[in-house]
Amino acid sequence: MAKSIACLGWGSLIWDTRSLPVRRPWFVDGPLLPIEFARQSDDGRITLVLAPGLVPPVRSLWSLMSVDVLDEARESLRKRENIPEKNAAAYIGHWTKGMGAEGIGAEGIVGHIKSWAERLGLEAVIWTNLPPKFNRREEFPTADQVLAYLRSLEHESRQNAERYIRLAPQQIDTEYRRTIERELGWGRVADL
Repeated sequence: MAKSIACLGWGSLIWDTRSLPVRRPWFVDGPLLPIEFARQSDDGRITLVLAPGLVPPVRSLWSLMSVDVLDEARESLRKRENIPEKNAAAYIGHWTKGMGAEGIGAEGIVGHIKSWAERLGLEAVIWTNLPPKFNRREEFPTADQVLAYLRSLEHESRQNAERYIRLAPQQIDTEYRRTIERELGWGRVADL
């Protein structure tokens, strides 16, 4: 019997799956998760990440994987996210049917995912579990820090950062996003 594996998304996975073996479309009724623009990427963007205990939850998106082996699904997400193999266990989250929510995940995230997945009859769920990062440290930036950083970007870096924020799914309505839209005018584009 084929295993039903879902992949959660909230950022560029939605509009740029690359070789990630997901079925289309991305459904908009994923679990509520604490997501914010809080990771400074190597290419200059500020990307969306989980920030448990730091921000209110928003509704994530999800898609079924077209592979039915959990290790294959996790490896494909690791490759898509350019996560080194040595960091896969920490940065590719997963839940499987029969797994408890204790001792894994952070501050109830896995519990929310478990409840949501069980309601849908899913057998496994994977997600990107990168932490917040700012100024090369695993720290959660303030909205003012994010704004100052985005204002400091020039040329291609600024264009990449703006594109990422504008393309983020409309339902990822976070405090930082509203601040960026108000202060920089980087409004959303229609969902893809």
